[in-house]
Amino acid sequence: MSLIVILIIAALVILAAGKIYSLYKVRIDFFFRGTDEGFSGNEINLLWNVSQACGLEEPISLYYSLPSLSRCISHIKTKAENEGEINNSKTQHMLSKLYEFRNKIEKNADKKRGLESSRSLSDHQKLRIILPGKGVFSSEIMNNGKLMTIRVPTQKGQITIEGKKWIGESVSVYLWRVGDARYVFDTKVVGEGVFLGKACINLEQSNNLVRTQKRNAIRAKCHILANLYILKEKVVNYNEISSQPGLKCLLEDISENGAMIRIGGKGLANIQIRLQFQLDSRLVVMFGIVRTVEYNAELKQSRLHFECVHIEPVMKNIVLSYVFNILPEKEKEIYEALSLTDTDEEKTDTTENKTDKSEENLSPAERLDGKISDTDDLFIEKEAKAEEMSPEDLKEIEELKVSELPEINNEVKI
Repeated sequence: MSLIVILIIAALVILAAGKIYSLYKVRIDFFFRGTDEGFSGNEINLLWNVSQACGLEEPISLYYSLPSLSRCISHIKTKAENEGEINNSKTQHMLSKLYEFRNKIEKNADKKRGLESSRSLSDHQKLRIILPGKGVFSSEIMNNGKLMTIRVPTQKGQITIEGKKWIGESVSVYLWRVGDARYVFDTKVVGEGVFLGKACINLEQSNNLVRTQKRNAIRAKCHILANLYILKEKVVNYNEISSQPGLKCLLEDISENGAMIRIGGKGLANIQIRLQFQLDSRLVVMFGIVRTVEYNAELKQSRLHFECVHIEPVMKNIVLSYVFNILPEKEKEIYEALSLTDTDEEKTDTTENKTDKSEENLSPAERLDGKISDTDDLFIEKEAKAEEMSPEDLKEIEELKVSELPEINNEVKI
């Protein structure tokens, strides 16, 4: 065989290999990316099929896009429910792995979102302003340039301090940056005036924004009645489920790692408890410890900062599904709203800034914007002093009536 023939054959082989690669490049890249992310071959094949069923234009986006990943999780969850396989150990293992992976993507995104300067904040960003001795005010950014121009702060929608009286005051500014975290910075009011026909004040810019929240777990605001049981045993039985009613309480936010619990009476820190409640008509049981307590003497109620130390994988997935707002595929319009919220990393929800809405009137997209993250103790103390007695903050629990919430006997010892 001549050299020319050999070269022709080699060229044809290379050409064929290149054509095969070009035809399967998307799937090959998908497979290698999945391997790098720690998924097994069977899991990658499942994710590929799901990406095709969901019609993802770029299947590989499943590995870095929260909306794409959420869509695929929703597909797997809905298909398993329809086929009666939702409690299958294989299904639950896959869901657990995907939720863990979703947390990883969100944490990595957080590292890129951190702010250091107030100049990076967007117009319409909602602000909470503390004026020492006068309380907490609401405002929003109207224009962010050399100075930060904000709407004259209000309390309960009313201007209680006119613009010129803010000049010279030192204030603390709190903000929740959608899809990121809560920040705080101290600054000074240096002027007042009118911007686009609306009364405003001017703040000095700050290069010292402090990120006051951790991202260990995302907490979603909620309004869930639950039963609380105080545990006295030294060795806790994690298989225990009580058919008897416990102490009635209200969950105000929740994550797989814990919850904010509202109770009647004065709570105790460092006690072991079991929580039982329903999410989407499914039982959830969480075991853990009350780490800190905020007591409101006027209402005779307490907020318990609860840390979960044990939750069964199936129940953890139920909580994560609730927190992440994973919806059935048929709710396309709702899903699109959630996807928009997930991808809008740099903007603040202008609808939330323009109107104060009660939790029950929020749209699903606005509920997602209500997610908050686990909070460090120093911020809990500072925030509680500023906002604990706010009527808006206590509105929901007051509607339940104090008499409907039980007291925890503060003589109980574990």
